[in-house]
Amino acid sequence: MTALPPAELDRTDPEGAIAAAAKRVSNWGRWGEADVKGTLNLITDDHRRRAATLVRRGRSYSLAQRFDMDGPQKGWRRRTNPVHTMLDTGTDAEAGIQGFPHGMGGADDVVAMPLQCSTQWDGLGHIFDHGRAWNGRRAGEVVTSLGDGVTGIETVAADLAGRGVLLDVGRALGEDVAGTGGELPDGFAITPEHLEATIAAQGASSEVGPGDILVVRTGQYGRALRDGWGEYAGGPAPGLSFTTADWLRERDVAAVATDTWGFEVRPNEFDVAFQPLHQVVIPNMGLFLGEMWALEDLAADCSGDGSYEFLLVAAPLPVTGAVGAPLNPIALK
Repeated sequence: MTALPPAELDRTDPEGAIAAAAKRVSNWGRWGEADVKGTLNLITDDHRRRAATLVRRGRSYSLAQRFDMDGPQKGWRRRTNPVHTMLDTGTDAEAGIQGFPHGMGGADDVVAMPLQCSTQWDGLGHIFDHGRAWNGRRAGEVVTSLGDGVTGIETVAADLAGRGVLLDVGRALGEDVAGTGGELPDGFAITPEHLEATIAAQGASSEVGPGDILVVRTGQYGRALRDGWGEYAGGPAPGLSFTTADWLRERDVAAVATDTWGFEVRPNEFDVAFQPLHQVVIPNMGLFLGEMWALEDLAADCSGDGSYEFLLVAAPLPVTGAVGAPLNPIALK
């Protein structure tokens, strides 16, 4: 079963819907004309201090998928899986060919990969709306062949840490919509009503408010672990409905991450469209999006103890001028 978009969403007019939504949720100028952090301004020092008190049992969970050649990428827009090779090895050490004195040996390695090939953040220079980047800047003045010289991911290297909230929509609604008991079917559009229903089912610890980092589990990653990657990278997927843009703005979330390749539902909810929700929330709202997060272990813990909030430390690798970056998010409970 696929959730249908509301009647007011005209499938034939993505251009009009995007323009209207962008106007409603725009944060341009909210934090000043020079701002480069967008919604991460909502994560205050006090917010982080309160988030730190959520660590009670000392349990930690990595929310990163593996970075290796067996990943989901299939070459779309030259996105490949990481290529990891060794520069020095134990066999070199045994052969005594490394040139170190007194019998010392060592190993070194190197990796080559697109920055958005596994668990990652979309930065504010990743998507434009009619040639405009975050805060109304001209796209060509923000990102050039030298990289993002204004909102490069390094500008927020210390900001993505605070209260994380898991909305396990797959577990809350999976049985009702697909009979799967934990997974949403591909093409399922998660509406504001579904998010609210999940909060109601999970309880008070999953209330979402200003400055929170929202983590949404659909169950698609768990299905990929069981059945193989298939079309995980770029294919059909459950995800957030275009209609959630206003909900995200009203809640003033700082960032949103999901366990899918593209964050929003695929196919998208218009007859001809490509990632329309990205086009609204990144350049207009200034919202950071996380994709391909591994949420199965965390979700099991949250379901077990009934608490869906945690301290989340999710700093991107500060690659200068990058429009997105890999990371190893850690949830602490």
